[in-house]
Amino acid sequence: MKVVLFCGGQGLRIRGYSESIPKPMVPIGYRPILWHVMRYYAHFGHCDFVLCLGYGADVIKKYFLEYSEAESNDFVLEDGGRRIELLGSDISNWRITFIHTGTRSPVGERLRRVGHLLQDEDIFLANYGDVLTDAPLPELVERFARSGKMAAFVAVRPRAYTFHLVDVGEDELIRDVTDVSTADLWINGGYFLFRKAILDELAPDEDLVPDVLPRLIRRNEVLGFKYDGFWAPMDTLRDRDHLEAMVDAGTTPWAMSHPNGTAAASDCVGSDEAVGTS
Repeated sequence: MKVVLFCGGQGLRIRGYSESIPKPMVPIGYRPILWHVMRYYAHFGHCDFVLCLGYGADVIKKYFLEYSEAESNDFVLEDGGRRIELLGSDISNWRITFIHTGTRSPVGERLRRVGHLLQDEDIFLANYGDVLTDAPLPELVERFARSGKMAAFVAVRPRAYTFHLVDVGEDELIRDVTDVSTADLWINGGYFLFRKAILDELAPDEDLVPDVLPRLIRRNEVLGFKYDGFWAPMDTLRDRDHLEAMVDAGTTPWAMSHPNGTAAASDCVGSDEAVGTS
C-alpha cells in the first residue's frame, strides 16, 4: 500500500539545521531522517511513497536524484572504477512520487492535494518525515483493516520530553507534580492508517489533526493503537543529538533487522541481492 509522507514543514524548533535544509533532511548517521522513516516502511514491504513537499522541496528532490547506493552499502569495484557491483541496495525497489503541496499548507491540505494519487488504495499509510519507531506495522494494519474505521494512529508515551505535569487545585495549591514520562499520558505518535474515504472529509486549507480528526472522532471513526515500545521524534537539536548518539552506539531499534541503520537490501518484493551499475 502507498505511504504518504508530509515533508513540507519548516521545522522552526530545529533552526540550527532547517535554515539551510528542511527538517526531514537533517542527517541521522549516514542518511537523513526521512530516509530512516522510509526504510521502516520498506522493511515491511511498503515501498510506494508519495512525498508531500513544500519548504526545501528542491533539497529533497536533489538528494534522491543524486542518490548513491555505494555510500551506505558494501560493493565491489572493478575495471579501475568503471564498474561497481553493489552487494546490497537501499532504494532500488522504491517508487517515490514528488508532489509540491504548497510552502505553508497545513497537513490536511497537503493530503488533499495528493488525493488523486490514492484513489486506487482502499487503505493507505501516512506519517510525518521526522519521527522514528519500531512499532509492529503488519499487526497494526491487520487490526485497522478488521476494524472498518476510517482512521487510526499510533499513540505513544511522551518519554522523549522532560517536562512535568502539574495538578493545581481551585485554591491554587499544587496537588501533584508528575514526570510526563511516567504519567498515564498518550500522544499522537504520527504513524497514521487511513481508508480512502477520508479524502472526502478534507476541506480546502484544513489541518489534519486539529480540524479533520475531531469530526471523525465524534462519529467514532478513529482508533488509537497504544504502543509502549521505542518511539522518538526529532523536534529539536537535542532530539537529533540523542538519535545520533544511538547510531554511534549501534543501538537503532527503528532500523529493525538491520542494526546499523545504513546498509540493507530492500525488503520489498523483487529486491535483488546484488545490483550491478556502471
